[in-house]
Amino acid sequence: MEMVEEDVVIVGAGIAGLATAVALKKVGIRALVLERFDHLRTTGAALTLFPNAWLALDALGVSHKLSLLYAPCKKGRIINVGTGSIQEFPLKRANDRKGVGPRSVHRKTLLQALADELPKGTIQFSSNIAKIETDQTQEAGLTNIVTLRMEDGTIIKTKILIGCDGVNSVVARWLGLAAPVHSGRWAARGLAVFPEGHGLHQAINQLKDVGKRAGFIPLNNKEVYWYFTTCESPPKGEEVAGNPELIQQQVIENYARSFPQEYLDIIRHSDLSTLTWTPLMFRYPWDIVFRNLSKGNITVAGDAMHPMTPDLGQGGCAALEDAVVLGRHIGNSIFIANGRLEPREVGRAIEGYVLERRWRVRWLVMGSYSLGWVQQGERKWWMKYFFKKVILIFLSLLFVRVSHYNCGILPRVSCESDKAGNSIKMD
Repeated sequence: MEMVEEDVVIVGAGIAGLATAVALKKVGIRALVLERFDHLRTTGAALTLFPNAWLALDALGVSHKLSLLYAPCKKGRIINVGTGSIQEFPLKRANDRKGVGPRSVHRKTLLQALADELPKGTIQFSSNIAKIETDQTQEAGLTNIVTLRMEDGTIIKTKILIGCDGVNSVVARWLGLAAPVHSGRWAARGLAVFPEGHGLHQAINQLKDVGKRAGFIPLNNKEVYWYFTTCESPPKGEEVAGNPELIQQQVIENYARSFPQEYLDIIRHSDLSTLTWTPLMFRYPWDIVFRNLSKGNITVAGDAMHPMTPDLGQGGCAALEDAVVLGRHIGNSIFIANGRLEPREVGRAIEGYVLERRWRVRWLVMGSYSLGWVQQGERKWWMKYFFKKVILIFLSLLFVRVSHYNCGILPRVSCESDKAGNSIKMD
């Protein structure tokens, strides 16, 4: 039976997991990332990153890798499917930070940019946790040593455990967080490829109909990311989710048949390997506020903490924020000697991270769900009035506020030798 000791273990090599590993590396801490798949997960094909995400990527030192590849969107369009009316609006407010954001990027490219920042061997693929255990220890400043029993028989002992393992998080379940709930809506997503070029303007395009929302955003001159959300349940259940040809057929011939031909043509050009059909899940805001998001030296980040519907476009952005905030709190609260992590008040550092994130992500989850709920209920006249006069204004102000949030910077690490010549000081 193999026994391994690590300073920090991160469960999940998605956006939150890799970004957290990069943040910790920036403050001088090596982490082991456990990923249950045998490759980097790219479910979702692409995502849109708003200014708050680019600020986080700046702190992580990877924003330049992506900003050179993807052009910012300078305008948005809202197309009313029923009336055919088109409302255009500039995105100057979202582009006021030196032209950075919002930009839609390939999820795979983002993950690879983060992974490339990590030392070889940081990510351990095909790693499945069978059990999480904690043992009391007398070591100064440490409340628990976490033991991970892996399905292959390996035992990993770590001083800090961070769950970034998504909606069905093993770590969140161990913390006692309630399982995410279904919002009553489903989403299809995909990536369309036009070998000869699509000829579309660089804009965020949204389409709305009763109980349905859709959109498409060019990633470059040949690829377009598209999505479709509906409150109608899939006619064939799980059969749709695992069949990309059927997903494409159902969206074109059933759900979006009344949508503009421009949009349907994009779906017809989809790379079938990128198509997904998933239920939209979220965590009740009161669970985020009142339940344990950490216990001692164990916590969660990304979708493991705050799964949310995509209506505000903040899922991936918030995960990047989590990474920087967690890295900042740990970096400001630890002392590194002899190349190993020796926690001093690790629990307090994690508590600080949770306190800072708890209230912000609560608003993100509430705002995203509320926007989706109002949109899907627009068929009622009183809901239309309430939406236009109250909710739309509130959500617009909320969006501006959340999308321009600054999660801070990471503490600098500078070498400063002690008498033994082997210590590192955090600036």
